[in-house]
Amino acid sequence: MAQPLMPHATASWLVDNTALTFQQIAEFCGLHILEVQAIADDLAATKLTGRDPLRSGELTLEEIERGQSDPNYKLAMHREPDQAVRTKGPRYTPVSKRQDKPDGVAWLIRNHPELSDGQIGKLIGTTRTTIQALRERSHWNIANIQPKDPVTLGLTSQRELDAAVAKAAKAAGAEAPRDTTFNEDRAALIEELRAERETHAREAEAALAAEAQGETGEAASDLDRDIDQAFRS
Repeated sequence: MAQPLMPHATASWLVDNTALTFQQIAEFCGLHILEVQAIADDLAATKLTGRDPLRSGELTLEEIERGQSDPNYKLAMHREPDQAVRTKGPRYTPVSKRQDKPDGVAWLIRNHPELSDGQIGKLIGTTRTTIQALRERSHWNIANIQPKDPVTLGLTSQRELDAAVAKAAKAAGAEAPRDTTFNEDRAALIEELRAERETHAREAEAALAAEAQGETGEAASDLDRDIDQAFRS
């Protein structure tokens, strides 16, 4: 089922401006009914600015009126929003991470010299000029650049990096590097989790034993007190 271009903002507008049920709004916007409830109660993470589906042509006033008169009526999309099309071009990188690009490029140059400038540019989303400047150490900020794993920086994914390295190795007639430590790391992780589970089990048993001992001690104290009172009487 088609959904509005901005589901949460549309839901916010419908909550504020119509008498539609939360279920109707949730179904039309493709949201969970609890999300709509949170929007209505102002419990969402951020206060949403409503988006008018009438102005965008996604709904008509007649369709809203049908929904308001019949709580079981399911709203129908009048006109589906235009789908965004990703055109060819450099990889988009959020502004907050763009200053990390030179660090990621430097790491690739140092650790994967088999990668071409074109491959690095596609992975990181930078220009050949920048890559060449880093290779020649003529970059304007070279003194402050620290090679860092671009996967850790969030500039690319491990799958994309592995694919690029494998492709470069194949082009060079060499075998792509393989992770020979995977099984060892897996076994170490399993052993660590097992030890952690055993530690938690021992701690739980010790806590239960201490609780039982405390209850026994209280019972013994109560018995001694009763005996003492009996002798005094």
